[in-house]
Amino acid sequence: MLAITVGQSALYAVLSLVRRLLDPLPLSEQTAKLNTPFDAAVAWDILYRLLDVLFDLALVGLVLYLLWEPGRSALRRLGLDFARFGGDALRGLALVAAIGVPGLALYAAGRSLGVTVAVEASPAGLDWWTVPLLVLSALRAGLIEEVIVIGYLGDRLSRLGWGTWRIIVAAALLRGAYHAYQGFGAIVGNVAMGIVFGWCYRRWGRLMPLVVAHTVIDVIAFVGYPLAAAAFPDLF
Repeated sequence: MLAITVGQSALYAVLSLVRRLLDPLPLSEQTAKLNTPFDAAVAWDILYRLLDVLFDLALVGLVLYLLWEPGRSALRRLGLDFARFGGDALRGLALVAAIGVPGLALYAAGRSLGVTVAVEASPAGLDWWTVPLLVLSALRAGLIEEVIVIGYLGDRLSRLGWGTWRIIVAAALLRGAYHAYQGFGAIVGNVAMGIVFGWCYRRWGRLMPLVVAHTVIDVIAFVGYPLAAAAFPDLF
């Protein structure tokens, strides 16, 4: 499963970082672009982006299918249902405050130290049709990473006899690895995020707060990026 999802992404991200380090251009002067258009024509771009999200969510569906057991709903077992959504949302927003603000500070520090590339979370300028697509992309990222890295990987490693903290650290290192294309600052930040998220899941027994937090953080990054880039051009 990892070979066709985040494990594959981790390998390509590490290779991307190696290429960046071998490039004569300093890391601080390089750029990583996210959510780039698929096509210049608006209608085709929307269609391709929707299909891209759909096929990625199909992988999440496959993971849930593999975790499903007779008489035991994978959604309920992972805490990915809406039974306690009010409390899950509040916990998710608390994680946004705990992770998002320090994450921005770490990004700024990484940029000033020259160990983090400039991340363009979305193209400059927002059209009416790009905002819902960016929100969908944020939800896609939240579901893929939390369901597979925290839920699925945690379940499989625990069946192999791994202890709680060994699982949390392994998942956090994987999270850092598939963000390696953004530079060393992103690796450190995402490993820290992975440890916090892993601990929260073990304590709460629910993935929904993590999905909420991850989605909100990415919505802020994807939709807020053009505004931030215009206000702080030297940082972004």
